[in-house]
Amino acid sequence: MTDAHDPSAALLARTRRRLLLWTAASTMAALVLLGGALYVTAAVSLQNAAEAQLRARVGVMQTFMTAVPALPPPGLIPGGVAIGGTADFGVALGGPASGTIAVLIANDGTTLPSGLPATLIDGEGVAAARVGGTVIRATTIEGAPVRTLSQTIDLGGQPFVVQVFGDRSAEERTLSVLLAILVVGGFVVLAASLLLGRIYADRALVPVRDAMRRQREFAAEASHELRTPLTVMRSSLELLRRHPEQPVAEVGTVLDDLEAETGHMTTLVEDLLLLARTDSGVVELELAATDLAELVLDAVPGMATLATNHGTRLEVDAEPAPLRGDVARLRQLVTILVDNAIRHGRPEDGHVTVRVRGGMEATLVVEDDGPGLAPDELGHVFDRFWRSPDAPDGGIGLGLSIAAWIAERHEGTITVAIGDPSGATFTVRLPNEGPRA
Repeated sequence: MTDAHDPSAALLARTRRRLLLWTAASTMAALVLLGGALYVTAAVSLQNAAEAQLRARVGVMQTFMTAVPALPPPGLIPGGVAIGGTADFGVALGGPASGTIAVLIANDGTTLPSGLPATLIDGEGVAAARVGGTVIRATTIEGAPVRTLSQTIDLGGQPFVVQVFGDRSAEERTLSVLLAILVVGGFVVLAASLLLGRIYADRALVPVRDAMRRQREFAAEASHELRTPLTVMRSSLELLRRHPEQPVAEVGTVLDDLEAETGHMTTLVEDLLLLARTDSGVVELELAATDLAELVLDAVPGMATLATNHGTRLEVDAEPAPLRGDVARLRQLVTILVDNAIRHGRPEDGHVTVRVRGGMEATLVVEDDGPGLAPDELGHVFDRFWRSPDAPDGGIGLGLSIAAWIAERHEGTITVAIGDPSGATFTVRLPNEGPRA
């Protein structure tokens, strides 16, 4: 359950809402653009087809009228088709019963032969055609949606206006069905995109949530780690203040405590600063020719006291492994891995092996015989601030992440595997030529 008082949970909730709103807005915009383009394309296509049909009808009627030298008297024949008229009245072809109408209208303004209802004429189209030549209009005649084409033609040296009609009912039904499909389909797609967006947002926020959780844990661990040396240092300073008359030789233990805790704090702060600098990209390697075996033989003796205190036996098997790298960083890498092996190895009568091999690449292997790692923990070993639930006290989970950065910065690799039969095995492989500039 989300804690309303947890700032990180509220931040994640706001981020999720923003992701969902962005998904909905982008999906809606895409649907509107695509649906609108499809609808407009269909409407234009249907309109062009209908207009082409009307133009064809005008051509047929013009051909018919040209072939008939004289028109019979106007009249209405069975089936609703009116044929007839004179040069003053014109001719009408195709009555209401035929579904389409073609009307020839005299230029003197008389619109119809006798017997054909005047309501079947698009008067505005006729008037516009007399001025502009050809006019196409979508209108309604006797309650039915139609498209009219009115065009001026010349018959026997006299201007006439011919007007043809096309029913728009089927066109409107087609567009209505298309619009309904687009609207319903759009809502379905939008709902599906929101569902997928929610799933994607939840998955995308998992690493963010884990990182924030680790940072909270880190803050707690760092506070604890800093509190301990600060407490010791404060106590030592209070003791010195209470006994200012005592010589240094009699307060040697206090000074040792101060020195040890100062070193602990220095290491912790340096690790934090190094990670901050690596994130900002300001850390540069100082490359030089060196030998990984010499670095190990130089660093391991400094770990002897720690190994003795843990009851651990250190064994080094180093062969020459020349390479080009940052001597200080590589020594730090060796120290981190050996220190980690000692602290996580068997607490009594433990055994840590450090091997170095040369060849096509320099290889460092550090093995311990401790309880090891669970299979599901292998993917988190090099994460910042991560510590195994069974890890001993001390440390805040920064060392191995720094070791991984050093190996990767040298364009090498670092891996971890479960030991046989127990413990953990860390393997570092570094190119002999060093990182490319």
